Amino acid sequence: MARNPQVTILIANLPAERDRRVIRECLTLEAKGFDVTVIAPRGDRSLRTLPGSRNTRLKPYPVVVYGGGVFSFAFEFGWSFLCIAIRLIGEVFAGRAHAVQVCNPPDVYWPLALLLRAIGRPWVFDHHDLCPEVYAARVGTPNKWVFRILSALEWLTLRTATEVVATNQSFKDNAARRGVNPDKVTVVRNGPATAEIAATGDDDGIEPADGVHKVVYLGVFGPQDNVEGAVLAAEELTRRRGRTGWRMILAGDGESMPALRKLATERGLDDVVTFTGWLDGTAVDEILREATVAIQPDLPTRMNHLSTMAKTVEYVGRGVPVVAADLTETRATLGEAGAYVPNGTPVEFAEAIDALLDDPDRRRQMRKLGRERFLSLLSWEHQADAYAAVFQRLLARRLPAAPAAPARIPAPRSGAHDTTTTADER
Repeated sequence: MARNPQVTILIANLPAERDRRVIRECLTLEAKGFDVTVIAPRGDRSLRTLPGSRNTRLKPYPVVVYGGGVFSFAFEFGWSFLCIAIRLIGEVFAGRAHAVQVCNPPDVYWPLALLLRAIGRPWVFDHHDLCPEVYAARVGTPNKWVFRILSALEWLTLRTATEVVATNQSFKDNAARRGVNPDKVTVVRNGPATAEIAATGDDDGIEPADGVHKVVYLGVFGPQDNVEGAVLAAEELTRRRGRTGWRMILAGDGESMPALRKLATERGLDDVVTFTGWLDGTAVDEILREATVAIQPDLPTRMNHLSTMAKTVEYVGRGVPVVAADLTETRATLGEAGAYVPNGTPVEFAEAIDALLDDPDRRRQMRKLGRERFLSLLSWEHQADAYAAVFQRLLARRLPAAPAAPARIPAPRSGAHDTTTTADER
């Protein structure tokens, strides 16, 4: 039997060492006296414990297929369900999994919730993405039956959970509309801990040391992320500013990467657009501290209005001014640290970026406001206690009387990502 109360976290769409939200959650639980096991797709085969953790165990499973069609996704989800179920049942029989947290997408694990709750184990749903809206954003014109099935799965996932962790107020409101008691929903936002960000002076990053302004995108390259909008904005910037004194840096990876590289080459942008690939935590911090402006090219869809992009908090945590479409949760995150465009067209993005590059005083003010917002509201330190309190409440009888906790949570070591991956890891 596990000596400390043990939480098992289930992930289906990313290896554990690349999911920055889950890494922070694991470190928070460790700091509060829990032991943690993560069941996730296989990533780095050499890892047995989570990098930077005390002893968070990794239980990977093999990924057998990726694809873009409905049947391919259905097979992939079915395979992950089978693998996760087998490993989770093994954890239960080993005397662990005193509570379970499942992260979406997909929303297919509710039968396991029923099973675990039937034997008295709390089941927490960490709601990363609005899966029906993600589907609609990816395909443009959704099949109504697929959309209805995804909506039903979301309803079942929310309603079978003991408690729900939501990444913002819009997600909490969505859960309430699905019939979940708001008292059972805890908002835990995405964002780095202050320890993950190297200390800089207030005026750092206003004017680049090498005279070359860096316009940075950080995140996933997927159909719903509209990174092609950033590439086309770079093309428009060449008409406005020429081809010197600035560069656009696209940091990350994903299924759209080959098409984006091809687009940049076809438009003759290889000299002004740089693709870095996936970056670890140190490289993410370095590239954002060198950025003059950040771009969030997500379009004003329902999904994006309701989602908080992890990259947005990564930007504002370093005081980088952000150009974004005027989205509900983006504005709630950035406030006056953002410059907003109405429709998210490449011309609008280019115009806003061009104006910011020529206005160091405005950038300095946006930087100051962004850092204040991060330190007072958005950093992981402001989310950690609310997150840990969910499990402290659910496993109160298993906790020692006064569990030891370190003074601060160590900075996670992982790759650049959102959320949502998909929405809240993007």
